[in-house]
Amino acid sequence: MDHFPIFLATKDQHIVLSGGGDAALAKLRLLLKTAARISVFSAFPAPEIEAWAAQGKLRLQRRPLSHGDTLCATLFYAADEDPAEDARTAAIARAEGALVNIVDNLEDSAFITPAIVDRDPVTVAIGTEGAAPVLARAIKADLEERLPTSLGTLARIGKSFRKMADALPFGRARRDFWRAYYFDTGPKAMLEGEDHLAPALEGLLRQHLHKISRPGHVAFVGGGPGDPELLTLKARRALDEADVVIYDRLISPEILELARREALMIDVGKEGFGPSTDQDDINALLVQHALDGAQIVRLKSGDATVFGRLDEEIDAISLHGIDWHIVPGITSASAAVAAIGQSLTRRGRNASVRFLTGHDMKGFADHDWAALARTGEVAAIYMGKRSARFVQGRLIMHGADRMTPVTVIENASRPNQRVLQTTLNHMAKDIEQADMSGPALTFYGLAPRAAALAANTLQLEEMA
Repeated sequence: MDHFPIFLATKDQHIVLSGGGDAALAKLRLLLKTAARISVFSAFPAPEIEAWAAQGKLRLQRRPLSHGDTLCATLFYAADEDPAEDARTAAIARAEGALVNIVDNLEDSAFITPAIVDRDPVTVAIGTEGAAPVLARAIKADLEERLPTSLGTLARIGKSFRKMADALPFGRARRDFWRAYYFDTGPKAMLEGEDHLAPALEGLLRQHLHKISRPGHVAFVGGGPGDPELLTLKARRALDEADVVIYDRLISPEILELARREALMIDVGKEGFGPSTDQDDINALLVQHALDGAQIVRLKSGDATVFGRLDEEIDAISLHGIDWHIVPGITSASAAVAAIGQSLTRRGRNASVRFLTGHDMKGFADHDWAALARTGEVAAIYMGKRSARFVQGRLIMHGADRMTPVTVIENASRPNQRVLQTTLNHMAKDIEQADMSGPALTFYGLAPRAAALAANTLQLEEMA
């Protein structure tokens, strides 16, 4: 991020613009929405600028900008559409302490003006750091359609009510109140007319002041394979409401970004055959924060019900009478099999699929390897990189065809996804040579469709 977005207070501030043509008009249409004092310097101003000056909306100086004209100015826009004149006026403004924007000159500008969706006092700013203005405008158009014009009215009346709402305890109680106003009580009152908003707010406040605080609650949320677009709507809502997020190592940074900024984020990542947080410590964290009244999201990679030690954590909190619910997620096997263009089951090939975890070496001894070694069987092996040689040996020992296809998908659904295509005969050696550092899922009995092999696919030549 080269440009850090902020919302600058403009009340009683001075903004200066040099220019009088189309570029100046475009900037002024936006600046006139602010509470700033605006000065324009142009020897040949457009008729619209002259009209705004006559209406007292800005101060117009019919001459080029000179030294002293930007003293005490907060922002300066160079909009003369002449590189030499823009450079001259920008140099004056910089020397006199103003932040400078030169229209269509990102490199020499100290700030940029984003595309804006205006639902005053709700303002959405969209920036691409000058890389894709067309994309910013497209996003703006999409948001303009999605955000109702009444949103500004809701926010304006809500803003006037903030001091009264301060009677609620800071934190979740206030968030619950404002969430109820903006997404339930407020929109319903607007249907009856703006005059109904203030009474609705007062009634809602009384209701929340007498409301018993919610007890602690744990949501066991499946975070999916890593792509934030594969996160369910319920999962996103849970993240938005959470006071505490206790998350696993494989949760992608993009998904963690969806949590509220105020939420306490606790990393309890477990790494196969490496450093990890003890399960008893994770259980204790869940109990501690829930008993303190926190709304907790226990964020697990993939689906929380698949190799996630879910039962142990539910048992631990249930002993303390803590409520919980499960939000399913897309398990890694689903994302990985989609990446190679296959299905987990297929009529005439296999009517069932086995989910195994390579992290549980003791559990491997209990599997029916003879049944899995039969032709046409399919297994999805989670965390199977380190156990590849063990799996290979067991299957070959029980008569599996050495040429049975094996596919390993690393970082399924993520931008750095890789696919390794091999066979049972070479799987251990090929996985070792591939040097995969990310989470990987191994499919025994499945090969990628040719059409699904993308540019980032890794195919190792079989070695005798």
